[in-house]
Amino acid sequence: MPLMFEFKKIVTPLILPPGIVVVLIVLVSMMMGYRKRWKLALVNLTVGFLLYALSTGPVATFLIRGLESDVSIPENPSGDVIILLGGGIIDRVPDLTGTAAPSPLMMGRIVTAVRLYQRLGLPIIVTGGRVSGDAEVAEAPVVRRFLVDLGVPGNRITLEDRARDTAQNARLTAAICRQQGFSRPILLTAAYHLKRAGMAFDAAGMTYTPFPAYYLGARNAPYTWRRLLPGAGFLSTSANALHEYIGIVYYRMVQL
Repeated sequence: MPLMFEFKKIVTPLILPPGIVVVLIVLVSMMMGYRKRWKLALVNLTVGFLLYALSTGPVATFLIRGLESDVSIPENPSGDVIILLGGGIIDRVPDLTGTAAPSPLMMGRIVTAVRLYQRLGLPIIVTGGRVSGDAEVAEAPVVRRFLVDLGVPGNRITLEDRARDTAQNARLTAAICRQQGFSRPILLTAAYHLKRAGMAFDAAGMTYTPFPAYYLGARNAPYTWRRLLPGAGFLSTSANALHEYIGIVYYRMVQL
């Protein structure tokens, strides 16, 4: 049984995406090499290696920790409002109290916002509009529904439901804070997103306390052989990290 268990743990990542894609790329590259098409085989293998590397635990953790290493949870957070940044929804799906639901990563932000509300009793500004043109609903109302379901009074929640990216989140939320007299907001989002979000809110002229909702990069994680196997979760973490790095470079180029 132990041998069968270990065998299953090795084989399963190789027959599911992205592992199966890496295996197919290697096989195609071998066929190209057999036919003396060395340049194409090398290009193919390079693509396969990059996909494999981004799908492993060490690379995913390295990338995401570069964004999270300077982020810490405030011991005694204080402020006058919680700004909850959107992190995506799943559109057009049934839910217990309506239609559409937050993405799994967004749920981590929502749960932390509720826990922070229970501790501090601060009002919450929820940000997030329709990111794509074919979206049926904006993100903020969906998040509000979940906050209310989890015990936050509806009259303590303000919506910013027009922004389509983090820079717009910052500008529109800054306007709401000025209108409602908030001057010490707590900026709540994923730890890996805080650096880019902070750049946007700095550009909007806001002073805030950054608060990480959760971390994706385990600290001092042991690098066992299983973390070297490709996995969709690791690939998703790498993709999130690369998205943030590209966004940070863009913000610096356009000088928000």
